[in-house]
Amino acid sequence: MINKEGFCYTFDSNACASCGGACCIGESGYIWVDREEIESISKYLDLSVEDFSFKYLKRVKNRFSLKEYFKEELGYACIFFDPNKRLCTIYEARPKQCRTFPFWEQFKQDTEDLIKECPGVRMKNEN
Repeated sequence: MINKEGFCYTFDSNACASCGGACCIGESGYIWVDREEIESISKYLDLSVEDFSFKYLKRVKNRFSLKEYFKEELGYACIFFDPNKRLCTIYEARPKQCRTFPFWEQFKQDTEDLIKECPGVRMKNEN
């Protein structure tokens, strides 16, 4: 179990193997990436930053987000989510936003949606 100070829940990362990528699919949203992450993922995919950016990024004002695709049975999904294997195809190079899930500030006070989405989340007062 992973604990983070300031959060009222823990996270069992073993649940990821069986959940089917619930945190990668659903409603449309943003998967923010910074310059360092863009370079890292580009290198992981053996692409130039320019080619990677053109193919996989969308600009949102002054920031960049990974693109999404829509599939009826999934809803929106990260461009790097494999719908057949139900896994991230860049897991080793995934952005910080993905690596830090479910320990996001927005969930500190509001865990209701998080608990519905992520089977690995356990409230600290549960046994």
